[in-house]
Amino acid sequence: MEQTSAEIYDSYIKALMDISRAITSDLYLEDILKLIVMVTAKVTGVQICSLWLIDEGSTPPRIRLKASQAIDPDYIKDRSLDLSEGVVGYVATHKEPVIIENVLEEPRFKEKDMARKLGLVSMVSVPLQVKDGRVIGVLNCFTDRAHSFTATEVNLITAVAHQAAAAILNTELMVKSQVIQEELETRKLVDRAKEVLMRRRDLTGESAYRWIQKRSMTTRQPMRRVAEAILLSEELD
Repeated sequence: MEQTSAEIYDSYIKALMDISRAITSDLYLEDILKLIVMVTAKVTGVQICSLWLIDEGSTPPRIRLKASQAIDPDYIKDRSLDLSEGVVGYVATHKEPVIIENVLEEPRFKEKDMARKLGLVSMVSVPLQVKDGRVIGVLNCFTDRAHSFTATEVNLITAVAHQAAAAILNTELMVKSQVIQEELETRKLVDRAKEVLMRRRDLTGESAYRWIQKRSMTTRQPMRRVAEAILLSEELD
C-alpha cells in the first residue's frame, strides 16, 4: 500500500464509481459481491478482501462469508458465525471499524488457520452500513505484512463499504420486487385458470384450485405452467 495520499484518493474514487455502476446494472448479487472484493483489493493493494453478509433468515441471525477474491471457493462455502462471534460479529453489532495489527494475536479473530495458510498479518474490518444506519454485513481487508492502517485509509475503505452496501441492498430489493411481481402474475393466471375449470367441469373455486395443485404435483410442473396450459387450451377451443 505504498501510495501517496493523492494516488490513494484517486484510486478510491474510481472504486466508488465502479461500484456505483454496479448499482444500476443487471448483475446478479453474486457478481456484485465478486466485483466489490476485487475492486477493493485492487485499489487498496491488500492481499485479501473478504465480504460477509448478515443472514436475517437464520434464528438467531448469523453472518456468512459470501465473497473473496483470493480464497478457495470451497473455503468460503458454509462459513458463518454468530453475531456475538469474531471480529466480523463485533464490527456488525458495534457498527464501527476495527484495526488489527496481527490477526494471529487477536483473540476475537476466528480464521487463524486461513491466516496462517495465506500468510496474513494485519487487517481492517468495516461495517457495510446503509442510509438508515442498519448494518447488512462486514468488509475485511488483509495485508501479508505488518501494516498500520491510517485514518485516511480507514475512511476511504469505509466509503467503499457504504457504496457496496447500497449496491447490495439495491440488488436484493430488485430480486425481491421481481419475486413479488412473479408471484402476483402467477396468482392472476391461477385465478383465471380456476374460472375456466369451474365453467368447464362444474367445479367450485376450491375444487378447481385443488385440481390445478394436484396436476402440478403429478406432472412436476409449477402451478403457473399448469394454469398457462389450461388458458392456452381455452384459447384453442
